[in-house]
Amino acid sequence: MTTLTHWSPLDDRAIAYARALAMDAVQKVGNGHPGTAMALAPAAYALFQRHLVHDPADPHWIGRDRFILSCGHSSMTLYTQLFFSGYGLTMKDLQEFRTQGSLTPGHPEFGHTAGVEMTTGPLGAGVATAVGFAMAARYERGLLDPDAPIGTSLFDHTIWVICSDGDLQEGVSAEASSLAGTQALGNLNVIYDDNRISIEGDTHVSFTEDVSARYRAYGWQVIEVETLADGNIDLVALDSAMVAAKAELSKPTLIRMKSVIAWPAPKLRNTAKSHGSALGDEEIAATKVELGLNPDEKFAMPDDVLAHIRLVKERGAATRREWDARFATWKSAHSDKAALLDRLMKRELPAGWEACLPIFEAGKDVATRAASGKVINAIAGVLPEFWGGSADLAESNNTTIEAGGSFLPASSGMKNADPYGRIIHFGIREHAMGSILNGITLHGLSRVFGGTFAVFSDYMRPSVRLAALMNIPTTFIWTHDSIGLGEDGPTHQPIEHLAALRAIPNFATVRPADANEVTQAWKSILRRQGPAGILLSRQNLPVFDRTTFASADGVDKGAYILLAAPSAPEVVLIATGSEVALAVKSAEALNAQGISTQVVSAPCLEWFAQESDSYRKSVIPTTALRVSIEAGIAQGWREYVGDSGVIISLDHYGASASAAQLFAEYGFTVENVVAKVKAARK
Repeated sequence: MTTLTHWSPLDDRAIAYARALAMDAVQKVGNGHPGTAMALAPAAYALFQRHLVHDPADPHWIGRDRFILSCGHSSMTLYTQLFFSGYGLTMKDLQEFRTQGSLTPGHPEFGHTAGVEMTTGPLGAGVATAVGFAMAARYERGLLDPDAPIGTSLFDHTIWVICSDGDLQEGVSAEASSLAGTQALGNLNVIYDDNRISIEGDTHVSFTEDVSARYRAYGWQVIEVETLADGNIDLVALDSAMVAAKAELSKPTLIRMKSVIAWPAPKLRNTAKSHGSALGDEEIAATKVELGLNPDEKFAMPDDVLAHIRLVKERGAATRREWDARFATWKSAHSDKAALLDRLMKRELPAGWEACLPIFEAGKDVATRAASGKVINAIAGVLPEFWGGSADLAESNNTTIEAGGSFLPASSGMKNADPYGRIIHFGIREHAMGSILNGITLHGLSRVFGGTFAVFSDYMRPSVRLAALMNIPTTFIWTHDSIGLGEDGPTHQPIEHLAALRAIPNFATVRPADANEVTQAWKSILRRQGPAGILLSRQNLPVFDRTTFASADGVDKGAYILLAAPSAPEVVLIATGSEVALAVKSAEALNAQGISTQVVSAPCLEWFAQESDSYRKSVIPTTALRVSIEAGIAQGWREYVGDSGVIISLDHYGASASAAQLFAEYGFTVENVVAKVKAARK
């Protein structure tokens, strides 16, 4: 590689040892994906050594580029470069690859290994989430340094991705890539490892489209890099492509890089076996000979090679010092922006921010989606970092920040286009929206939300699960949360969705009962800083008179006594969302008949589970007949009502009819609740 400036034989040897480490690590544990890591070693090495702006001494430096390995199964590609660059991984960590408790799990995990920007493994998710990273970088620039020419700000940086054939076959990457082109994200560069091999063999059994043409149609710059005659990656061409990608600031770039999986293994290169299986001692030894390495050595790393590689730390530190000097100048000239940045980096909320939140008066029915819209706009007035949008349902979801401007490049020509706007138009791309929201959250400084109908949370489940797995504070808004949406019928009426969302560990499913519970729910979500989804009604719901009913502050505990029983409760009605009003009316009827009844509003069972056992028993005493009321499947409620309790649920699909008619027909009436309670008490 002497044709590359500042390239030396030590760089070639480093790449050879990177390939060997991929083979050795997989062989030691007995499973994994060596072939892609072997083939990608030159590209990853060139990126980390020559193009990625990073300071290994501080993986959280806000001035850094971000790198996402979308093909997470090739995790040794990333782990080797983190070891090489001095992020803290050791040779022992590489030797413990894919073993319990190691810093090198089978797929990269956010928050577990320094230098890992997101959890990857579900193919396509990395590409889609990277779009969110790139959007966040632009929005945060608008908060902090909007007037600097593009490419000159302290806060300008690049999002780099390496992805695979599998990533680009997944629909979520197509959705997000389409939006990235519309957004003209010149800070996003994706290196596509086009090796034409997957588990089932040649990808042409299922994937024959012209990817380059597709991405050009999306509005991306596409640069193609062919392999050398011997099958190795053409590093000179790749280096030029990376330079060109960084120079293109008006559109995202796809570098389509041809490679040969498991190169230069004599027998297993370009085979499906090398994708997901250890190569075997004999093939590894033969490959090391091809690489000019000692076939008898395992996990080898000569001191002179490692010392050469680690010079990247010095280069990173020098870049950081230059950045810090510019940052000091910026701070002195922009004290207000610097104070904002300090707060955002600490993930703090401004003092007294809750004072902006609306209080809704009783006497007028309000749909919780409408209440949420008012709360969103109130929050936006005091939190400049708060932004979001909808999957083409803004008016239905009530997600529009008034006068927020559309987050779009000026080149779009669209009305209200603002490259730093607060309204994100995701288009009808629910799956991509979820991943993009996660990317914005992971980028670090802003707080984002995205909305669609509750029934379409199914399309978003993989990204919701990743948010929970990474424990990041992404907020999902799902409106039209029950058969209460009415005439749109069963295709749009969520039945099993509440139970499905509650089944996701470490995820808060929040279903407020009235407008003031919405206010409190938003307050709790922002304070808690965990992944959450808020489910909201299409139909109007009564606003409870809080001089008669308990304060909505109880939402923060997940469940609370909304209406106390007149004496020791004989019956406890537990309800969520729109069914809480039914529970209140039913309790009034039961109390009138001398059956002491308590109503519990339970907007978030996950938060309730975090409370003390004594609190939970005080809210839902086991001595009373416990009855749950929710317009969704029964699954999950037996835990709360006990073996002898009553579950009033909806365990079949809805129909196209008015909300009132459907609730009545399916037993969500005072008469049915009272009858069920009396029958259970006999």
